[in-house]
Amino acid sequence: MKRRDFLKSSGTLMAGGWLGGSFLQTAGAGGAAVVTGPGPYGALQAADANGIMLPPGFTSRVIATSTSLVAGTSYTWHVFPDGGATFSLGSGYVYVSNSEFFLLPNGGAGAIVFNHRGDIVDAYSILTGTTQNCAGGATLFGTWLSCEESPGGAVWECDPLGSAAIKLDAMGYFSHEAAAHDPNDLATFYLTEDQGDGGFYRFTADAPPDLTSGLLEIAELVPDGGGPNGTLVWHEVPDPNPGGQQTQTRHQVAASTGFNGGEGIVYSQGRFYFTTKGDDRVWAYNPTDQSVCVHYDAATDPGAQLTGVDNIAVSRWGDLFVAEDGTTMELVLLSTEGTASPLLRVVGQDHSELCGPAFDPSGKRLYISSQRGGVARAGITYEITGAFRLGMGC
Repeated sequence: MKRRDFLKSSGTLMAGGWLGGSFLQTAGAGGAAVVTGPGPYGALQAADANGIMLPPGFTSRVIATSTSLVAGTSYTWHVFPDGGATFSLGSGYVYVSNSEFFLLPNGGAGAIVFNHRGDIVDAYSILTGTTQNCAGGATLFGTWLSCEESPGGAVWECDPLGSAAIKLDAMGYFSHEAAAHDPNDLATFYLTEDQGDGGFYRFTADAPPDLTSGLLEIAELVPDGGGPNGTLVWHEVPDPNPGGQQTQTRHQVAASTGFNGGEGIVYSQGRFYFTTKGDDRVWAYNPTDQSVCVHYDAATDPGAQLTGVDNIAVSRWGDLFVAEDGTTMELVLLSTEGTASPLLRVVGQDHSELCGPAFDPSGKRLYISSQRGGVARAGITYEITGAFRLGMGC
């Protein structure tokens, strides 16, 4: 079936994510809420034919290998696949994936279309001419925000169906990592920055769903006491688009707080969870009262289950899934019960990192990439299927 015919029969495009099904524990004054413990799916089994260790009853398949055609399509899967998300098409869905290639003009993003059975229908590019497209985030308007991770990097709003992308100057030029849309205020987005002293940003659009103009702010963390938890105060960034030798956005507000290597961010049950790789933490931010606290901290976890924190996703149940970068190549599950455990481990690819975890709209299939996996070390994208917890009424 041709793309135009499939999409014509598929209905309205919608963001394929959800808001999380269960209450997630958050840290109090005593420290992080989650520590190493048994997960809900059992211990990892021996590696399968794809080199992936999974719990009992879970299976994997390769859906795309970088530099090769996606099966049944004319699209060559991009190299270094990174951040990803899914979008519902009614009778199917799309998985979008960034390319963190570092040379212009070979970054960008691609997409794979599936029918409701999970069969691949089509694949194509949705963004070209950019560089180091790392993570990003799905909007609730059915578009993908692809973020360039470079000092002058921009955010691009992409159509998962492949029409021309829009450069969002108002979201600033800095080392963008990831973005998350606030379902309770559709004008508001939160952005992370991959620098050792990276900012945590809030963008408020003037006239959503138009995201081309708005207010960019950076956070100051006012501690509650001697620990890392506290309250955020927001300050306007004077010049969101610095060029040349001008002061970078994260240094324009003296009171702003640096977060050590901002990575993925996701919304669930009233909170935004974001990761910082420099200190192996997962933070929880509540926009209602502006409080922020450490949800997971490898330094205070006796088992140190999660290190090299990177992209993050949430299941329909409300479990968080954090991809590791450069450590044990695990996707770590932070459960609603407060335990950290591996959902999977990729073996024989220690030179790589895990990227782009995202569930399909049904919550039964998980997509994830090994960024530099494969013989050419250019990337492999997998689908994981199993009895994922779905939550009430799912």
